[in-house]
Amino acid sequence: RISWISDIVVVVSPENIETMKTIIEKYGHKRVTVVEGGITRHRSIFNGLKVFAENEFSSHLLQKPEVVIIHDAVRPFVEEDIVSKVVLAAKEHGAAGAIRPLVSTVIASAADGCLDHSLDRARYRASEMPQAFLFDIIYEAYQQCTDYDLDYGTECLHLALKYCKTNAKLVEGTADLWKVTYKWDLYAAESIIKDNLSQQVCVVTNVKETLAQVGFLLPESLKSQIKVEAISVSLSKNDSCLQNIISGQCYNFVCVNDKRWAIQETQELVDMLEKSNIPLLCPVVLI
Repeated sequence: RISWISDIVVVVSPENIETMKTIIEKYGHKRVTVVEGGITRHRSIFNGLKVFAENEFSSHLLQKPEVVIIHDAVRPFVEEDIVSKVVLAAKEHGAAGAIRPLVSTVIASAADGCLDHSLDRARYRASEMPQAFLFDIIYEAYQQCTDYDLDYGTECLHLALKYCKTNAKLVEGTADLWKVTYKWDLYAAESIIKDNLSQQVCVVTNVKETLAQVGFLLPESLKSQIKVEAISVSLSKNDSCLQNIISGQCYNFVCVNDKRWAIQETQELVDMLEKSNIPLLCPVVLI
């Protein structure tokens, strides 16, 4: 989805490697390398970094990047803008990470279960993802980690500070960095995905003047009634416009046909979508 990212390393548990490979193949994802994870978060991240420096987890080394981004799958709605800001900050400072204001006060309990003290919420922030690092810094930090760090630590920015004396730049994140933690969060995530997909519509017609007019009026009508980004395009074998659209953003495709029995134009659209190897997350509607 972000064209300027050269390689994507997906770290998964051993029992889910084949499932992940199937997903990658099904949706035609490119530039992806699957790596076996460790028993903890830090050990999994270290395994992912080794793909750029060691042959332990991959048959071939990937080209070492200047900057590496660390993200987690439980924050699926991160926007390119925040990724870009974190990367640029990491290039300047050596390390950077997204943060968000605390929504609840953090308290510490004593051994007897009573309140010991509370933190001033205004002074603290919640560490989020994505985080980015100059590769040499974060790789060196992980190489110096103790087993205790790898087994019980959770904060990558702290490792860069502890072992490489690199003070990370903190970048204010947005509300879409929320973490899918509980089962009910999956319903919220599904709703967001459906809402985003429903706002992208591509109306496809043939080159006949009457249908082309319908193709123009339908998106305008949709825009006047609901929040939607709608475009219109003619289906022509000599027109590369539709192919360019298919290779870019995902859309709900609406194909307008004035023939009761012949659906050749619709079949051409379906064939084009199948050959494009894009993830078909959106429906094709025939009018």
